Amino acid sequence: MTKMRTLCVAAALALTAMGTSAQILIGQTAGMTGSVAASVNETIGGAQLVIDAANAQGGIHGEKIEVVRMDDGFDVKRASDNARALIEDKKVVALFMSRGTPHSQAIIPWLDKNEVALIGPSTGAMVLHKPLQKHVFNVRATYQREAEKAVQHLLTIGLTRIAVVYVTDSFGKDALEGAMTGFTKGKATPTVTIPADRDKPDYAAIVPTIKDANAQAVLWIGSGVAVVDGIKALRASGSAAQVVTLSNNASSGFIKQLGDASRGVIVTQVFPNERSLGQPMVKEALTLAKAKGQAELSPAALEGFASAKVLVEALRRAGPKPTRAKLLAALESIRSYDLGGGLEVSYTPQDHSGIDFADLAIISDGRFKR
Repeated sequence: MTKMRTLCVAAALALTAMGTSAQILIGQTAGMTGSVAASVNETIGGAQLVIDAANAQGGIHGEKIEVVRMDDGFDVKRASDNARALIEDKKVVALFMSRGTPHSQAIIPWLDKNEVALIGPSTGAMVLHKPLQKHVFNVRATYQREAEKAVQHLLTIGLTRIAVVYVTDSFGKDALEGAMTGFTKGKATPTVTIPADRDKPDYAAIVPTIKDANAQAVLWIGSGVAVVDGIKALRASGSAAQVVTLSNNASSGFIKQLGDASRGVIVTQVFPNERSLGQPMVKEALTLAKAKGQAELSPAALEGFASAKVLVEALRRAGPKPTRAKLLAALESIRSYDLGGGLEVSYTPQDHSGIDFADLAIISDGRFKR
């Protein structure tokens, strides 16, 4: 009897160990180092608030979520290679929060080949919305929506001589299309449009072109350090033109990198004010952040938080032992899922667009203000 009881206890302990060690593997490739590292790492921090909270409550159906992260340095080829490794070698259930338009595009063939979902790519590229990408589930609004709103705002406040600087990749061309929609609706045209290399913008040519056009405002479509250095070069030239950029630069790190040149820069936003305690999702995020000793959130962190809420909800709907197929089906079952305060996410087999929210914030005293 003693021997039998010992065997039963050992078996029970083994089962318990299996239960606690069981994990749901999620993969992420993004530029954790390089030109967009500041905002990428803030989105990761925001997402981890949700994931840690879920794991602290026992996980999803008894399984903990583990995000396997690989740094691609904001390099398109590395993003593709990482996606293949995560999907085919690490056997992740889904990919999560890739960063960059061409980078996310490079991942799609691996998604399609292996029937794997990508949840919450940190890009507002229209190419990920239309035509429908079967395995991509967007959470945030499109860059076209943001760029259109930015142009409409500038025209509304009487700034009609607007220069547009756009990075020469799929992200830049996509956002430029949205900007042109804003000009068309406002019955205006840009004073000048200036292409810029993604990795090595020629500020010595870009800045004089803006000044020669006597631009009152500049819509600068680019990412991270490339935009930071461009704004600094513009200010060093003596130009006081109003600068607007998009939400891919809505991070605390972007403000710090700009330093004194940050004052008055407008950045479009795709989520509510990160300090608005009256907004339920923001309040939830801030409560979790403060429990970890973080005094406040950035817009980038809030984007990560929202995307992780969608990930966790989909995993709950997928049931115990989620497979890639179960998770895809669960995502397409999401209808009017309220992230908090009326920010609803819905997906159907014909539409994976997520939220259509766009706003503006101005940098003042080292913070985004609305």
